[in-house]
Amino acid sequence: MFFEAMKLNWLAGMIVFVGGNLMAANESSLVYIGTYSGGKSKGIYVSKFNSANGSLSLPELAVEAKNPSFLCLHPNGRFLYSVGEVDSFDGKKSGAVSAYQIEPGSGKLTLLNEQASEGSGPCHLDLDKTAQCLLVANYGSGSIAALPVGKDGKLGEARAKIQHSGSSADRSRQEGPHAHFITTDPKNRFALTCDLGLDKVLVYKLEPNKASLIPNEPPSFSIKPREGPRHLAFHPRGKWLYVINEMGSSITAFEYDSPFATVKEVQMVSTLPSDFKGYNTCAEIQMHPSGRFVYGSNRGHDSIAMFSIDQKSGKLTSLGQQSTGGKTPRHFAIDPKGKWLLAENQDSDNVVLFGIDGKSGKLKETGQGIEVGKPVCVVFSR
Repeated sequence: MFFEAMKLNWLAGMIVFVGGNLMAANESSLVYIGTYSGGKSKGIYVSKFNSANGSLSLPELAVEAKNPSFLCLHPNGRFLYSVGEVDSFDGKKSGAVSAYQIEPGSGKLTLLNEQASEGSGPCHLDLDKTAQCLLVANYGSGSIAALPVGKDGKLGEARAKIQHSGSSADRSRQEGPHAHFITTDPKNRFALTCDLGLDKVLVYKLEPNKASLIPNEPPSFSIKPREGPRHLAFHPRGKWLYVINEMGSSITAFEYDSPFATVKEVQMVSTLPSDFKGYNTCAEIQMHPSGRFVYGSNRGHDSIAMFSIDQKSGKLTSLGQQSTGGKTPRHFAIDPKGKWLLAENQDSDNVVLFGIDGKSGKLKETGQGIEVGKPVCVVFSR
């Protein structure tokens, strides 16, 4: 009944669109969905999204690919990049990163080229803000790399290859490094990577035109032992950053000193309701474009944790949790206007749409969504 309701809502949205709603027509864009391939999935999927009424078209295969689990979009909207979450590529013990050209109109993808990620199990990638280099985190090997990006969208071989070392308190999951996320700071001067295996966020000085990464001084900051930092999000003002901890089901808030990329811990909060007793791990964290709210996903509780942000202190106040309407929300994404949130439920093969209340920050069920095999990442085209 859940998916029947979603299909009816989708059809209603299309009727409004076909009926000549100019606002809806002008606010149509594409959504790309990364997956774990096999079973119901063959690669990267594309859906047409209407931000006026929140309608999603039935997904179509944009390109066949093996485990394209995380995606990022070039700021010019012409190219899409993906990890290939595998352990062997081109004769190396490495995963892959792929560059695709986007076909105008249909959104279908054409492979431009592929390069080694220079480590096993790549799980996250991001472009620097000038789109001159692509940063990739390899979970399996606990390493990171930076690859140059050409004006034609193609990737060069990695110029920076850095292997993390060490371990942390939980020997079952933190026996060695596990780089899980990498991004640049708001001023594009530093690259920060969360390493779940080390309970650290490592910081590198970034030279995008050279695809160069040099350890900062200090080279990292620590998270409480056994928390397992996974992803992070910056506040739009760049004054605070928030790290979601996979193993500890928590978010750690920090003040961020942008000239030196140093931090001061402000707060740690749970992503779970106080009466929850089951097993849970966190996954994604996303900042609302307004900077007033931040959201994190719970796998086990299968919800999105919602928080308001005090604009003077950066501290978080819980707004509760919203069920994602499926199992294992590995990732979710907020549309650029901050009106909608898409939650990807990996183990129930569905992507569910929620509205965002601009005043309270709380999520609202829409009854809309689509079926996709093992969805694990969504990006909105701009």
